[in-house]
Amino acid sequence: MTRALDGVRVLDMTHVQSGPSCTQLLAWLGADVIKLEAPTGDITRQQLRDLPDVDSLYFTMLNCNKRSITLNMKSDRGKEIFTDLVKNSDVLVENFAPGAIDRMGFTWERLQLLNPELIFASIKGFGPGRYENFKAYEVVAQAMGGAMSTTGFEEGPPTATGAQIGDSGTGIHLVAGILAALYQRTHTGKGQRVSVAMQEAVLNLTRVKLRDQQRLTHGPLKEYPNDNFGTEVPRSGNASGGGQPGWAVRTAPGGPNDYIYVIVQPPGWAPIAELIGKPELAEDPDWATPAARLDKLDKMFALIEQWTEQHTKFEVMDKLNALNVPCGPIMSTRELIEDETLAALGAVVEVEHPQRGSFKTVGCPIKLSDSAVDIETSPGLGEHNSAVYGSLGIDTAELEELKAAGVV
Repeated sequence: MTRALDGVRVLDMTHVQSGPSCTQLLAWLGADVIKLEAPTGDITRQQLRDLPDVDSLYFTMLNCNKRSITLNMKSDRGKEIFTDLVKNSDVLVENFAPGAIDRMGFTWERLQLLNPELIFASIKGFGPGRYENFKAYEVVAQAMGGAMSTTGFEEGPPTATGAQIGDSGTGIHLVAGILAALYQRTHTGKGQRVSVAMQEAVLNLTRVKLRDQQRLTHGPLKEYPNDNFGTEVPRSGNASGGGQPGWAVRTAPGGPNDYIYVIVQPPGWAPIAELIGKPELAEDPDWATPAARLDKLDKMFALIEQWTEQHTKFEVMDKLNALNVPCGPIMSTRELIEDETLAALGAVVEVEHPQRGSFKTVGCPIKLSDSAVDIETSPGLGEHNSAVYGSLGIDTAELEELKAAGVV
């Protein structure tokens, strides 16, 4: 079976998380992703190691299905080889600090001359303007993209989310841009620049809060549990912030993740009231309608919690789903990595690694009926030097000379 991006070659100069998350997804979809590393390797090979002298999980879980080559871009011969690589690539992806590629001598104008069909894709912390040259990391992007100011409880500090929306979220946005550019190239024959700023990617994922910021001009946000509203969207704990009220309620046996998130839609109230032993509330005018419950959402969820605390979160999930009530148990990382359903779906997969044995990682969340994804282990440093450089006409003897000279 062919894969969606068969025949697309990606020269991957990315590092850490935002860029590698993008290029790994391209590799899963069938692109030939060649990870270009300095001879010392991507820094994440060594970061957060759990085993000595073995590539870290940080690296292995972001670089599956890729090939690895090493190249010293500071050497003249390295720049010559890089020129040949660019000429033979469809996509070049990087997430260096602003201007780094230019300082290597490869401006967009030069890259266009070398390969007019090249798609040059970049991730930066911020777009042009005041913040352009500032450094950005995951939580910096969350802080400046609107996520932290709206995450947490009203009386608590701004809070970062565990989901990597700044890094991997930006990487997924860049995938969309690259695929669009590849498609447009089929009509124009020309490559183009594609760029995504981490701040803007987070802001895109926080758009509902900008919706609410504008709604504030017309009065308090009634679906929020907050008592006081100023001129900014407040943090509202676990409130859904949408049209249907929701909250995380405790379940047995009372551990740190023994909670379930319950959403109360208008048709769901009567069956919920029956389930929790309060059937009279389905008809009580003080409780029967969404409008009547709006000013007592805390009391409503307290009543639900009195019942849920008598059952495990998975028991509650089964009982509520039988009534067509939307809910979701708070699943810990251990529960997720051991979940049989996720394993059967390929959402969590076990991958063999030559040094560390097997490790678990996420599978491809995008399912194509005619482009199957098999997750393969991450490459060793420079593992594919011979094959890739051989395709450029560099034989074994020259490759050894280049290695001795510190070029590869």
